[in-house]
Formats: sequence, C-alpha cells, structure tokens
Amino acid sequence: MDTQTEVLRIVDEVLSLNGRAVGFEAATPLLGAIPELDSMAVVTLITTLEERFGIVVDDDEISGDTFATVGSLSAFVAGKLAG
Repeated sequence: MDTQTEVLRIVDEVLSLNGRAVGFEAATPLLGAIPELDSMAVVTLITTLEERFGIVVDDDEISGDTFATVGSLSAFVAGKLAG
C-alpha cells in the first residue's frame, strides 16, 4: 500500500474535497491552505487515520508541522506504521 495515496484518499473523503486531493503532491500545503481543514476536521482526520491504518496517535504527537504538507502528514503516518 502506498501510504501517501491512502492518506490523500482519506484527506479527500474527510474534507469532502470531491476528488481535488488526487492532484496533491508531497509539497502541497494543507494546514492554513485548505479552508476545509479546520480544527474539527483535524480531529476527524486523525480519528479516520487511526481507524484506517490501525495506528494510535497520542495528543502530544500532534503539531502544526504534522499537517503542514501532504508529505509531512504521510511521513507521520508512515512513521507510526513502522514503529
């Protein structure tokens, strides 16, 4: 499974982007650049990532840097899967 592709599917679904996330790349900014990604959406996104990937995200692991770009979010998930 390609982590970034699956992360993009989840971002698209959770934020109701109607397929817009398909064109996102690793450098595509998320937090502050996508209006749909507000604080409530972040919580929903984290919960969905936990469910789909079978990971647990602790509150102290989450920062703005995690959601800065598609690449940073994908790397975070990949790190959780590896550890």
